[in-house]
Amino acid sequence: MTRDATRSELPSGDTGATMTLRRLIAGTRCVLFDFDGPICRLFAAHPSAGIAQRLKGWLTDQGHRTLVAALTGTADPQDVLRAVGAAHPGSELVRALEHRLTEEEELATAGARPTPYADPLIRTLVAVERRVAVTTNNSPRAAARYLASRGLSDCFGPHIHGRTDDPALLKPHPDCLTRALRSLGHPPQESLMIGDTRADAVAARSAGAQFLGYAHDERREDALYAAGASLVVDSLEPVLEAARAEAAR
Repeated sequence: MTRDATRSELPSGDTGATMTLRRLIAGTRCVLFDFDGPICRLFAAHPSAGIAQRLKGWLTDQGHRTLVAALTGTADPQDVLRAVGAAHPGSELVRALEHRLTEEEELATAGARPTPYADPLIRTLVAVERRVAVTTNNSPRAAARYLASRGLSDCFGPHIHGRTDDPALLKPHPDCLTRALRSLGHPPQESLMIGDTRADAVAARSAGAQFLGYAHDERREDALYAAGASLVVDSLEPVLEAARAEAAR
């Protein structure tokens, strides 16, 4: 699949990429969504860099100055959690840090911005009898709160699979995908994951699921192709059109 075939011409005309999307939807029984990116911009009004700084400040207050010094320049709160998990696996410190991160993510949901076309895509997939699940490195509590605010809770039901208190199981580990597939009762080959990071692509491959990349800029697009994605879209609109085409069959 060429890179050009994933861009603006996708919504109109039967390009090769359009037909690929239709085949993906037609051959899929369940769709696994990453949360931050494909469903919403979680940190649109509550920046993740600020969260990372506050987590490092809390760690400093707990006496972990050496560990924090090694995290200088780290702006991703999940990277902070990973580092602490690697240094103190299974500890109360990790559990307390994860709890603080969850609280920050729940606060972020109030200002989260919906990804264009995500809400109608989710509802259309459910209407054409595709089961949907969230598979995310974010807190399942934050994801559930956001979905409730959009009236999407019934679409997902209990199938929201997010971060646990073991950072070693964050994607690219396939843990949240395998939990989702087990709860949905579908084999991996009947599933499609929509994600926007290299970790999503690697986790999908490890779980045996098909993967569709979503990238709103060329840097992310390049990273997804480098991770092995065969198709990347810069909008969910053509995916929605493929789902609507399935509904019209």
